[in-house]
Amino acid sequence: MKKNSRTGRKICFGICVVLFVSICRGQVSDTLRHPPVTVFTIGDSTMADKPLENDNPERGWCQLLPEFLTGSIIVENHAVNGRSSKSFISEGRWAKVRSLLKPGDYVFIQFGHNDQKTKDPARFTNPYTGYRQNLEKFVRETREKGAVPILFTSIVRRNFNAHGTLIATHGNYPLVVRLVADAMDVPLVDLQRLTENLEISYGPEKSKVLHLWYAAGELDIYPEGKQDDTHLSVKGATEVARLAVDAMKEVQPEWEVFIR
Repeated sequence: MKKNSRTGRKICFGICVVLFVSICRGQVSDTLRHPPVTVFTIGDSTMADKPLENDNPERGWCQLLPEFLTGSIIVENHAVNGRSSKSFISEGRWAKVRSLLKPGDYVFIQFGHNDQKTKDPARFTNPYTGYRQNLEKFVRETREKGAVPILFTSIVRRNFNAHGTLIATHGNYPLVVRLVADAMDVPLVDLQRLTENLEISYGPEKSKVLHLWYAAGELDIYPEGKQDDTHLSVKGATEVARLAVDAMKEVQPEWEVFIR
C-alpha cells in the first residue's frame, strides 16, 4: 500500500509539473503572438515625467495616466521639458519613438507651448507652416508603422484677467491641431477645451491648486515660493489625465478595455 501511495503521489506531481509547464508555455506563446499594446506620449513639460525626490509637487499629466489604465496597455512617456515639435524631431527623439512603434500601438501627440518661442529659432515654428508640417509628419510616420496617432490640443494656462475671465495664450496652434486632425482624419482630444472648462470650474483662486502656487517656506523645494500657472500639481495632472482618458473612450471606443 505504501509503495502504491508513493507511486500515486509521484504521478500526481508529474501531472502537475506537465500542466504548469504547458500553462507557462501557453502564456509565453500568447505574449509572443499578442505583445502588449503601448501608448507612446510625445510632447512638452506639461506631459513629461517629473522627479519624485525632495517631495517635488510637480507632475506631467502623462505621468498619471497609469493610474487610470489596466495592465493590458503600457505607457512609455517620451515627453520632455522644453521641447517643441521642431526640437523633438531635430534632437532625434521622434526617430527613437518611431523605431519602437509596432502595429496596434498608440502615439499621443501634444505640442504648442514651446513652438511659440519666437526668440529661440531651435524651437519656434510658424503654426501654419512648420508646426503643421511637423504634426503631419508625426501622423504619417506613426501610421506607416501600423500604429494609431492621437492628436491633442495643448492644455490651457491658468491665465485669468482682472475680471475673472480666462484668456487663451496659445494663439493659432490649437486651431492648426484641429485642422490637421480634420484633414488627415486623426482622432482628436481637445484638451484646450476640456482644461479651459476645468480651470473655469475651479475659478480664479481655487484653480491655483491645479498648478504650482506655494508661499515662501511652504515647501523645501521652493524656499522662495513659486507661482507657476503653466505646469501641474499632482492634483492638476490627475485631473487632466482623467479628462484625457475619458475623452479617449469617445474618440477610440476600443479604449474601454484599457481603462480601469
